[in-house]
Amino acid sequence: MRATSARPITDLKTHTKDVVGEAVRTGEPILITQNGRARVVVMDARRHDDMQATLSMLKLLAQSQESLARGEKTYSSEDVRRRAHAALRRAARR
Repeated sequence: MRATSARPITDLKTHTKDVVGEAVRTGEPILITQNGRARVVVMDARRHDDMQATLSMLKLLAQSQESLARGEKTYSSEDVRRRAHAALRRAARR
């Protein structure tokens, strides 16, 4: 994910409502810079939650691939589905 818009921190300070509104309206993250350097990103909460869920699934996939490469136990599709749902519930609580 790349921020499609960059704004100086002074915009965030003086026009917070507008910056947040833009992030919510467009669904795109806004990069906030300070002294010309990237410092933070303002992002719609729903987009953030979706991204966290995606990251959780990717982490599970990476762990599965590592386990398989080490010759560890494999899991049925039902086990994987149950674990994935549990990971999504944990991510949603954060």
